Amino acid sequence: MNDDILVRVENLHRTYKADGVEVPALRGIDLSVSRGSFVAIQGRSGSGKTTLLNCIGALDYPTRGRVWVDGRDITTLPERERTLFRRRHIGFVFQSFALVPTLSAAENVDVPLRLAGVDAAGRRQRVQACLEMVGLATHAGHRPCELSGGQQQRVAIARAIALNPPLLLADEPTGELDSASGAEILALFRSLVDEQNLTVILAGHDPAVAQFADEIHRIVDGRLA
Repeated sequence: MNDDILVRVENLHRTYKADGVEVPALRGIDLSVSRGSFVAIQGRSGSGKTTLLNCIGALDYPTRGRVWVDGRDITTLPERERTLFRRRHIGFVFQSFALVPTLSAAENVDVPLRLAGVDAAGRRQRVQACLEMVGLATHAGHRPCELSGGQQQRVAIARAIALNPPLLLADEPTGELDSASGAEILALFRSLVDEQNLTVILAGHDPAVAQFADEIHRIVDGRLA
């Protein structure tokens, strides 16, 4: 695979069964995403955006087709290897923030570093660096309930990049934010792409993404339009 391509999706199909009836979610997706780019996938609810992200993120197995991330064919990996691959190569940001409410911002960012076995000194340094990247170095001791929605999403982004993955997947990351906070989050993704050479694939409805993304792909009924 071309070294400039971080993600390649080839003839991707995903079909679910509901009450014995097959329901196609993806119908032959082909997509290539360059390293250090910001790509948006837009479409109506139920169009297949989240299913596509889940297949790229090794959270779901496609029914047919292949997905390469950072040179690895993740569709062939056994579950344990997929888990380890996700931990090191892919960061996830969700609409609901998914922060641990009893932990401070710094402690939330520290969680993936602990799971990866990073030593205490390394964790402190990386947590500080990630909070600085998202503009929350002065809020390290705040719990989620003491932060605005936009600030909580910034903490979630800091946590997602803690292990320095090359790929960040964001599913409706501005869905619970007002327009101003949403624009700030999109601008943050842009800065991470430009300054950290991160690759971002974002799925969502927010029309403001057009100001920040390098590419916008529209998905309709499981197919890229």
